[in-house]
Amino acid sequence: MLMRTDPFRDLDRLTQQVFGNVTGTWSRPTAMPMDAYRVGDEFVVAFDLPGVSPDAIDLDVERNVLTVRAERRPSVPGDDVQMQVAERPLGAFSRQLFLGDGLDTEHIHASYEAGVLTLRIPVAERAKPRKIAVTGADEQPKQIDA
Repeated sequence: MLMRTDPFRDLDRLTQQVFGNVTGTWSRPTAMPMDAYRVGDEFVVAFDLPGVSPDAIDLDVERNVLTVRAERRPSVPGDDVQMQVAERPLGAFSRQLFLGDGLDTEHIHASYEAGVLTLRIPVAERAKPRKIAVTGADEQPKQIDA
């Protein structure tokens, strides 16, 4: 139901950690960690975005491609601040996911709580299992799983 769009994203993330590049830009955003799982008739995707304002999160779906963008800005205001340690990633974050045809992209529900963006995507009716009646020449209809 879900495919990653960039097979080298984990390598990019490791390179950024090793070389200390933790600031994403709009032309080269940083990846955001996520979990994806299915619960009943819903597909759930959770993105870690601690410290990001809900107003700085942008969600788009186009042709079954879900794009999540967010931006975390420095929380320390002022020009006279002398930063001692700066390890928290800042800048732009982005992730794209291909959603399968079996998901209902018209009814995605998004919530943001405690730094976690959670998307709930219902499974489309056409993708749910259903019963089909089979009749023979001399028999009563039988039910089989599709």
